[in-house]
Amino acid sequence: MALSGIQIFKMTPKKNCKECGCPTCMAFSMKVAQGAMDISACPYMSDDAMAQLSEATAPPMKTIKVGTGDSEYTLGGETVLYRHEKTFVSKTRYAVSLCSCMSDEEIDAKLEEDKKVDYDRIGERMCAEMLYVNYAGNGVDKYVSLVTKAAATGKVLVLGCEDAEAAKAALEVCKAGKPILNGANASNYEEMSKIATEAGVVLGVSGANIDELHDTVEAIEKLGNKNLVLDTTEATIKETFATTVQVRRASLKDTDRTFGYPSIVNLAKIAQGDRYMQQALLSLFTMKYGSIIVLEEMGYAEALPVFGLRQNVFTDPQKPMKVEPGIYPLNGADENSICLTTVDFALTYFLVSGELERSGVPVNLVINDAGGLSVLTSWAAGKFSGNSISKFFKENVEDKVKSRKVIIPGKVAVLKGDIESKLPGWEVIVAPLEAVQLVKFMKDLQANGEL
Repeated sequence: MALSGIQIFKMTPKKNCKECGCPTCMAFSMKVAQGAMDISACPYMSDDAMAQLSEATAPPMKTIKVGTGDSEYTLGGETVLYRHEKTFVSKTRYAVSLCSCMSDEEIDAKLEEDKKVDYDRIGERMCAEMLYVNYAGNGVDKYVSLVTKAAATGKVLVLGCEDAEAAKAALEVCKAGKPILNGANASNYEEMSKIATEAGVVLGVSGANIDELHDTVEAIEKLGNKNLVLDTTEATIKETFATTVQVRRASLKDTDRTFGYPSIVNLAKIAQGDRYMQQALLSLFTMKYGSIIVLEEMGYAEALPVFGLRQNVFTDPQKPMKVEPGIYPLNGADENSICLTTVDFALTYFLVSGELERSGVPVNLVINDAGGLSVLTSWAAGKFSGNSISKFFKENVEDKVKSRKVIIPGKVAVLKGDIESKLPGWEVIVAPLEAVQLVKFMKDLQANGEL
């Protein structure tokens, strides 16, 4: 149960030393109770108090790490049910399903197809980050061979295996990559927990229903294993959705720490062979509340909408998406190349830079500090004005760029005269209203010798 500020205050040293950044121990205690600070920020807390408070003030959902290196991902750690309440912290990860029942040709074809969806969107890599490797009970050697092939891709593996012998053999070839062993249930949890613990990997737990899942997790926790994820997949779509939502609500609203773990939703099981249903469910469980979602294939038809959705859902609503202000040379631009300026809103930057790159015309893209707002919003707020643009150019551009021509967004054409008066010697050119028109616009400028 969460502690109040008064309860936490009683366990503090009451020194009012201010070393934690708060004026008093009471203020510190209130922030810890609200989740705004960690109890470890107090340098004088006794070990006994620290142990008690660390457990009591920990987030209701554990943070679990899987994978290694560049492929290490954080799951769980959520504190709210709805993004607008605060923010979601660990984005949903997607896994493509493989099975030992497939032929070598089918496996190779699926792995090759999986490689095709790998692109950047607003500075973030978009691809299926995991592979779900299912054991069909048709021989340990065949399964180990499949796991070895899957591990060679460098992606995080989720081993769908309830057979202890096969699980132990598979982990021998892939445990260095920190996979998930998704194989514990009411009948085998002791053995599977031992195997996962010895290998140092996360254990996936499932149940025939939500009650059995709860009891199995409790039993595993009593064995000392809390490095878990919960497979909330059941027999039907309706039951899977209900269990997934109830598990998350029980964890965050009822502070039931038994359910305080990330979840796996296996669409390849509940919508097998139905690509369109899997696409719909992929969007649904990205929002409600899959930590890992397994599907049969991730083509561009699935990827383009769902990655955009995921990026929106898992963006902090309290922080604007912005890029670093500065000069971005494109298409081999140098100090003699023309400048084009716009705001630091991430979506604006990537739209504009993409169109400029397509034009092939060398240009210095100058990004102003506009608070992460769009062109019209920042102009209306006074953050993208003649004053701010001229000041940024004088401080950051004039000593680096010899060209004295700058293109401004068409939607703020009204700033042309103001900028020219505040930047003597600069010629201001007004761009089209839409970014998609920049390709023709830049090529025409080049053809007319205006660059």
